[in-house]
Amino acid sequence: MTEDLSTLERLRAAALSGSLTRRAVLRRSVALGLSAPVIAGLLAACGGDDDDETPAAAATATTATGGSEPTTATDSEPTATTASGGSEPAATATTGSGSAPEATATTAPDAPAEERGGDGAIKLLYWQAPVILNVHQANGTKDYHASRVCLEPLADWDINTEPVLFLATEWPSVEAGTLDPEGRWVEWKLREGVKWHDGEDFNSEDVVFTFEYITNEATAATTSGRYATIDTVEAIDDYTVRVNFKDVTPAWYDPFVTTEGIILPEHQFRDTLGAESRAADANLKPIGTGPFMVTEFRPGDVCMYDIFPDYWDPGKPKIDQVEMKGGGDATGAARAVLQSGEYDWAWNLQIEPAVLNEMMGGGIGDLSALPNGGTERLMFNFADPNTEVDGAFSEPSTTHPVFSDVRARKAIAYAIQRDVIAEQLYGPGGVAASNQYDEPAKFTDPSLTWEFDLEKAQALLDEMGYEGGYNILFQTSINSVRQKTQEIIKAALEQLGFSMEIKAIDAAVYFSTDPGNPDTSGKFYADFEMHTNGAGVYPSVWFERYRTDEIATKANGWTGGNYFRYTNPEFDAMHDQIRIELDEAEQTRLYQEMMRLVTETDVVEIPIVNRTSLAAKSLRIKGFSGSPWASTPVWELKELRLDPA
Repeated sequence: MTEDLSTLERLRAAALSGSLTRRAVLRRSVALGLSAPVIAGLLAACGGDDDDETPAAAATATTATGGSEPTTATDSEPTATTASGGSEPAATATTGSGSAPEATATTAPDAPAEERGGDGAIKLLYWQAPVILNVHQANGTKDYHASRVCLEPLADWDINTEPVLFLATEWPSVEAGTLDPEGRWVEWKLREGVKWHDGEDFNSEDVVFTFEYITNEATAATTSGRYATIDTVEAIDDYTVRVNFKDVTPAWYDPFVTTEGIILPEHQFRDTLGAESRAADANLKPIGTGPFMVTEFRPGDVCMYDIFPDYWDPGKPKIDQVEMKGGGDATGAARAVLQSGEYDWAWNLQIEPAVLNEMMGGGIGDLSALPNGGTERLMFNFADPNTEVDGAFSEPSTTHPVFSDVRARKAIAYAIQRDVIAEQLYGPGGVAASNQYDEPAKFTDPSLTWEFDLEKAQALLDEMGYEGGYNILFQTSINSVRQKTQEIIKAALEQLGFSMEIKAIDAAVYFSTDPGNPDTSGKFYADFEMHTNGAGVYPSVWFERYRTDEIATKANGWTGGNYFRYTNPEFDAMHDQIRIELDEAEQTRLYQEMMRLVTETDVVEIPIVNRTSLAAKSLRIKGFSGSPWASTPVWELKELRLDPA
């Protein structure tokens, strides 16, 4: 075999410096599949004799795939969906003067040092391939996950929606004097001794810079909505930052927490702040503080990561390498875990239940079906996708010739067989939806229902004087379930006098923010489009997708979250209030009213299926807990163990 020179050089340097014991070097060498002569040389560099295993024994041990070129177990061309990771993650922190939940520290401060690594490589199959490694410039869940492997936020959220600390050392609270009772400011205590992957020190200036980066208008960060409530971020000292909000802020925990809270290194990104940010080389090989560092990235194909030997959490991770492979389709990804065992994790299995059931029973993998997988929804274009304005289409200065009339949108809602789609195409992956999300349940509206009735649909179209013949362009990403959903909807709408053209777009294009490509979801050069996203426990940022000031246009590079080009001052006013509302009963009332407005009254989009985060998981993965709110499984890779392959 050919040794991975970059990995080998780092391992040799660690051996020479004494930062790894002979046993650790031996275990990692075996995990990487190194040859016996190479292992012997590495052990010689260590000096001493603290191991009782020999290079010869190591050479006969079972090896992982670490240094070899990965193979792809997929069926066809790249395909895509989005799950909940690209939307606002959840939070359960207090919003007023109460005490915050106790945060989970990732290691005991006085715990004895343990050896890192030794478990080999984990192989993650994201059939929707990552194309960028900077979450603040990304527009797809697969890019969020790829970024989260190597970069970290101040904190994240576990499966019980309890905070887990990463670059912060304590969860802010009123009692500790680090949180204003009304959420007008919050102070974060940062972890000392954290190193970036290039050896530079992490400190509060990196947090301040990340805020500057995200809120710089020329940067056009896709995560800017999460930081819109902030006035200033200041460094109190090297390891304390204070976030000052513009007003009372119930969701003070949104900025810098979970995947969209990833901190960027100032010394790497400072020179590309603003207009240069989107094309920066750092987006493809960022320097992080995470347990793994990027060694190779081929956008649209594969990203490789090696263990970071100076990671701040002693003895972690146990995994030596991470491979995130993209391409193929969901069915092929599931087979690669459940049948062939070539991969350890297959993400986002939007697969028909009959097909998935045939794969089960092999004894090498099972399914993970976490809640809050997001909602598959049909989105209306309120602008005209066929009228050009200053070199662009779907500009908000135009109106859609049919679907600008709410009666047409309500007619389409009557024409979608949500139960058939859920039962036949999703099975354990989802249920028919009436709300735009199903979690957090307390903010959904139980009065909302759905009905399939083509007669009612036709009556609405007759009332508005629709005479038939309009040709609908319906776009989404390439996926067999999505294309079959398109066909079900097409069959119903053709009975109402519409014709329909179905368009399936590669995920690397559809979920990108490339301003030069006409087929992105943000440009929405179609009448309908369909994909998934999910909300958070305090989903104020998620609801920004309906705001007038979030409309995607040519002027803002199509980075606004309001793809529909929908505008309603009543909604904007309610959303302004929810950003500062501290009373929990009033929060619930406002969220439910906004939900009714965009779902039933104005029919901005039609929820089709509330999905679970369905994935295939190898039985060799140990210690997995998952999270509906964090980027599962990458957020907890440092905690996982692997049985031998």
